[in-house]
Parts: sequence; structure tokens; C-alpha cells
Amino acid sequence: MRAIVIHAAKDLRVEERPEETPGEGQLRLRLATGGVCGSDLHYYNHGGFGTVRLREPMILGHEVSAYVESVGPGVTGYTEGQLVAVSPSRPCRACKYCLEGLPNQCLNMRFYGSAMPFPHIQGAFREVLVADQFQCVDATGLTPGEAAMAEPLAVTLHATRRAGDMLGKRVLVTGCGPIGILSILAARRSGAQEIVATDLSGFTLALARKVGADRTINMASEPDALAAYNADKGYFDVLYECSGAAPALAGGIAALRPRGIILQLGLGGDMSVPMMAITAKELDLRGSFRFHPEFAVGVSLMQKGLIDVKPLITHTVGLDKAEEAFLLASDRSQAMKAQIAFS
Repeated sequence: MRAIVIHAAKDLRVEERPEETPGEGQLRLRLATGGVCGSDLHYYNHGGFGTVRLREPMILGHEVSAYVESVGPGVTGYTEGQLVAVSPSRPCRACKYCLEGLPNQCLNMRFYGSAMPFPHIQGAFREVLVADQFQCVDATGLTPGEAAMAEPLAVTLHATRRAGDMLGKRVLVTGCGPIGILSILAARRSGAQEIVATDLSGFTLALARKVGADRTINMASEPDALAAYNADKGYFDVLYECSGAAPALAGGIAALRPRGIILQLGLGGDMSVPMMAITAKELDLRGSFRFHPEFAVGVSLMQKGLIDVKPLITHTVGLDKAEEAFLLASDRSQAMKAQIAFS
């Protein structure tokens, strides 16, 4: 089978890799669609992010959908040709955090396409994938592209759960890449009253308006526009910080009202935090990392038509043009979510 393998920054190759055979509780899947994620781009453009660096060739990819080809012993409820969304989250289900109900913090997590451990956890951008039954969620009624969006949607659903009650809240979203746009959808579905989104790209902000943001601010052309929300100690109840940039975080904190909630989703590396403002306004800074049960919830919301991710899918290319997908995904002036069609 063919797989998309990163060897170093800007060194992406489509290579032959051996196929695997499903074992107890596993399925053999024929990959349908894979979405290029921000972490995939970090590996492609920079060879890693923060302290996480590539130390060996690694198959990329963790946003995928696939068709069932066959099932291993003990697997029931799946039929040949069935479309499934495949969760990349594979906690051990035995460590102390898994047993405490925090599988996203698993000490032995095997998350597709991750260079955090060594040897690296190989990713899902391969023509044939063997997955555990608990990873596969029936995606009947969705397109392969929509089903592949279940992973980033789950990230934002997990963050929204971390925020708590969202009904009637005023929300600020900083950074309108795929996670920021999906945060707008998740916040609105959860009952947010008002949503303002900021970014540096007119293209991404236009999409933010299309999916439901009440106001968008281009910080490149209107650098002081957000300051209007700083009066009387702030305006917003919840901040989704999706850029991973220190200036965005600082500006968002200034616009939060006392006892507001900061959801940090952006992973741009360590950055300075205005701690005095957090302390004086009694703000809650809440990290949000990956997901687990929210994956199946996201699939269900899409199947019911309660969240529409189709506007985010701006480009789809074939496996033979895999690198083109990475180049497109890196260009926020024309692409939101670039996907690769495997079959």
C-alpha cells in the first residue's frame, strides 16, 4: 500500500509500506479521505513544533474516514463497504488517567501521526488501515469529507465542554483557521448569544461570517478594533484562543469581563501570559487538549444536520498530489481545509 511519509521539513514522500492484518477486535479499512491538520503542517513546514521534533520517518495524518473491507475476530456491527469516521485517539484504557475518566491525558496514548514519543506513532495517511473497533464510528449519511472532519470538530466540542454553560454567553474567537471556525459552530450550537471572531486574513474571516459569527475583525487592517470591548473591565464571557499567538491571547484577555473563561486551543509553543490581568479579573485559564468521547458526538451532530462542516472543505486532491494538499493548507489566503482523496 501507499502511505504519506514525512522524513524532514519539506521532505514529504508517497512510499510503499506493508499492509497489516486485523486481529482480535480490529477492522481492515480502505481509506477514503484524509484532512491535513495544523500539526501535519508543523511537521511538513518545520519538522515539528515546540520541543517535539521528527527523529525518524513518520506516516502523517489523523483526520480520516474509511470504508470497511473486513473485520477481525470478535467484531460485530460492521458491514463491508460501510463508511466510518476513524478516531485517532487510542488511549490504553489502563493507566491512572484512563481509569480516572481522562483518556485524553492517557500516559500511553497512541495518537496517529505523533512524534511526541519515540519510536513515533505512525499516522493514518495510508491506503489500508487496521483500526480497533472502538475507534470506528458509523458515518452513514455523511460524505467521506464530512466524516474526516469529525476529528477537528471533536477538538472544539471538547473545548466547549471545558467552558461549561454556554447559553446566552458572549464569545470571542481569536484565530480563524479550521479550529477557530469549528469553535464558532460549536459555541453557537451550545447556545452562545454573540460571537466575535478575529484573524489576519480576509478569506478566513469571510468564512467565519458565513458559518455564523456576528462580527469579524481583521487585526491586520483594524489593529485597534478589539479595544472597544475593553471598557468597564471587558465584555466577553468566553475566549476561544485558537491562534497560539501571544498578542491574540493578550488582546483577548483584555476584552474578557471579570470571571471570564479562557479556552487555550492554539498550540504555538510557550508564550508570555498577562498573569496580572488574569489575577485581577479572576479569569479562568483552561487548557484544552485533544478529546475522546466527543468524537462520536461530533459524528452524530453532523448526521442530524445540527452542525454543517461542508463550507470548511475548500480543496480536495488525489493521493498522487499529496504535497499539493500541504501547500494549499499552508495558504490561509485561499484554503481552509485541504483534504486528500485516497479512494
